[in-house]
Amino acid sequence: MSQEFAIGSKVRVVALPPYIKTAEPMPMLRPPDVIYIGEEGIVLDRRPGGYWGIRFAKGAFLLDSQYIESTENALKSHLESE
Repeated sequence: MSQEFAIGSKVRVVALPPYIKTAEPMPMLRPPDVIYIGEEGIVLDRRPGGYWGIRFAKGAFLLDSQYIESTENALKSHLESE
């Protein structure tokens, strides 16, 4: 089951895929080092195939939900563990 994220919500990168697709009309593959683990972005939209369009500092990219987590969920789990 894939996670759902609200459009406009903040997400954090938890793992890097082998390559990253740009969120352009003609997507291009980029090396994974254009973003980093822990970087936060804003969810722009939901794409077919389980991808999310996310705006990061270096541009908008498409990521599968397995590579991102909601910052709200991360904060909640951090507070519960204290």
